[in-house]
Amino acid sequence: MREKTLMPLEIYVHIPFCIRKCDYCDFLSGPGDRTRQEAYIKALLHEIRSLPHIPNHEVVSLFFGGGTPSLLDACLIEEIISNLKEKFLFSPEAEISLEANPGTLMKEKLKVYRKAGVNRLSIGLQSADNEELNALGRIHTFEEFLEGYFLAREEGFFNINVDLMCAIPGQSYEGWIRNLRTAAELKPEHISAYSLIIEEGTPFAQRKLELPDEDTEYRMYEDTEKVLREYGFHQYEISNYAKNGFECLHNLGYWKRTEYLGLGLGAASLLAGMRFSNTRDMEEYLACSRNAEQIRKDVQLLTKREEMEEFMFLGLRMTKGIREGDFMACFGVSLRERYGAVLDKYRKTGFMEYEDGYWRFTRKGIHVSNVILAEFLAE
Repeated sequence: MREKTLMPLEIYVHIPFCIRKCDYCDFLSGPGDRTRQEAYIKALLHEIRSLPHIPNHEVVSLFFGGGTPSLLDACLIEEIISNLKEKFLFSPEAEISLEANPGTLMKEKLKVYRKAGVNRLSIGLQSADNEELNALGRIHTFEEFLEGYFLAREEGFFNINVDLMCAIPGQSYEGWIRNLRTAAELKPEHISAYSLIIEEGTPFAQRKLELPDEDTEYRMYEDTEKVLREYGFHQYEISNYAKNGFECLHNLGYWKRTEYLGLGLGAASLLAGMRFSNTRDMEEYLACSRNAEQIRKDVQLLTKREEMEEFMFLGLRMTKGIREGDFMACFGVSLRERYGAVLDKYRKTGFMEYEDGYWRFTRKGIHVSNVILAEFLAE
């Protein structure tokens, strides 16, 4: 008898606690004492146990984000993973990632993570310059990052991402390139390189900041790809670079619209063509997490048009681009029939290109990608 093909499923677990909120951060996160953390994890476990069965799926990636997941006692992460494995079928090759901040990675924690099945760490360095770290409101030094990074290597972590941020207050082009080379010479498997975005409601939005000008930021972005290529990294997404075989499966799944389940405060999900997110109210989450349906908000059954739009604006974030044949397979209509006018317009202007069945942004197109993607939404 032929076995059923299992559908891939990704799981995201939100840990909303950090030692101190960074001055640029608008994520759903903040400080929380041990009692609060334990109450939250108890509620999270209630949510996991109350979830309905999702048949014919296997978990291909599990991602702990935040906040600072590594702030928790490691045994709590282990307990979450154990409960998830009781509830869901996990692929033997499942990627299990955990975000960590320098200063929170200890030898014993790393041992527990490894035992629990965590096989990928994402460490938030942001800058190798202590003055820049201070300007960002980070609580760690570069030396503390190095200590945690090398401890992780000693404990057998051979898939590590390093987060870096450019165009930050007081940063020069030369300083950014120096940060890039410093991180790349440590030989991580993956580097995420983001430009600072000033978000409303953050302390940064209330200040007059000395930021690099547009031309400098443009040059920073362009030369990031060139510098990291020297160290064996390839750019596979607008802000992500990896050694061959170490692309983040969780990221790729998101851009390809793999179904995913978000657990914890404010976490978003995409299941069976439906988008929804958990409540962002901590008290409601703590009180009601025993009923997964009760904490779900903004439930939306996507129309075919909305799914097509998502296919475009998520898929085009990948440097490989989107495949015409995949669009036809998903929607039963050709990509050119649906979006031919926009594609031809930006191909003629040099912002998009078509090769071997794939549409993608050119290098110069990446810099105006938001404008172009808005046209796909308007079609």
